[in-house]
Amino acid sequence: MTKTKITMMAVLACLASFALIATTSFAAGVGKDGTIVAKKGKATTIAELVAMYDSTGCIDCHEDIHDEWANSAHARSVYGTGRTAATMKTALENGVLSWAYSGATKPEDVEVDHLMGCAKCHLPQLADATDAVAKEFIADIYALMDAYRNDDEEKFDEMKDTLLSLNINCLVCHNRMAITHKWTDGYPQDGAVYGSYDGEHDDEAFPHAKVSPIMSESIFCGQCHGLGPNFELDNPTQCATAYGSYLWAYTAEGGTETCQECHMEKSGLGHDMQSYRSTVMSDAAVDFEVEAYGAKWRDGSLMSPKAIVKVKMTNRTGHAIPDG
Repeated sequence: MTKTKITMMAVLACLASFALIATTSFAAGVGKDGTIVAKKGKATTIAELVAMYDSTGCIDCHEDIHDEWANSAHARSVYGTGRTAATMKTALENGVLSWAYSGATKPEDVEVDHLMGCAKCHLPQLADATDAVAKEFIADIYALMDAYRNDDEEKFDEMKDTLLSLNINCLVCHNRMAITHKWTDGYPQDGAVYGSYDGEHDDEAFPHAKVSPIMSESIFCGQCHGLGPNFELDNPTQCATAYGSYLWAYTAEGGTETCQECHMEKSGLGHDMQSYRSTVMSDAAVDFEVEAYGAKWRDGSLMSPKAIVKVKMTNRTGHAIPDG
């Protein structure tokens, strides 16, 4: 065998080794191939993404819980009151499209990565979709806003319904986000719902019930209602910091209640997760004390009487207010 052939074989062997590393390193973690997205493949349309995490079958056995959820902020995590979708448009235009190295200068350039600053929490399953879905998503938000400005009720309702179909539903919480430490506790598997017990689950599409080690712990909520800057993103953003203040200002001072105990149990709201607009939450969160009296200083013909108002606000929650 010539020296040239030996050299060529060595080069090919190195390339083969590199290719093996490149293809296998992406799939690090045992059981990753059993997740919903691994089994079904990435969604290529919004309709496919909705179908991938379709939890309408849960209504048959959990109607009361579903009704609670349907009234919650989680059920409209993208549309919100209408303001959430509009804010995503503003964040895109004032952020991503203005950043010199984002690779996007117009809405049609948008890819999934460009949206994860918002979608990480408002639509985490977007990571299980192709860039075509990101483009469709942004186009629908623009269409919603255009229809609003043009008083096109039919188009507005169509886009609103599409955006409302994208939300934080049963499977997002009870499957996709149910395990944080995947190399310790395993990857969430297709065909399983995660909660408080292991066993059978009376659902043809999800016949297995499995324990989530975090479902009743604050760290579960902290995946979205987070610590602060999202340093895992190529362009970190600062948004929700509730879990961070919960850890460093509440539990560090001896606080023991979890997010679920306050927001689900003590509130009586269950899965009807509400924001600051809910009087149930605001009344429990903040104490107001107001003291007011009138005062007349010096010559009343020259100086107007004054009202002196003292306001004392006490935060009774386990985290900073306002936050999210």
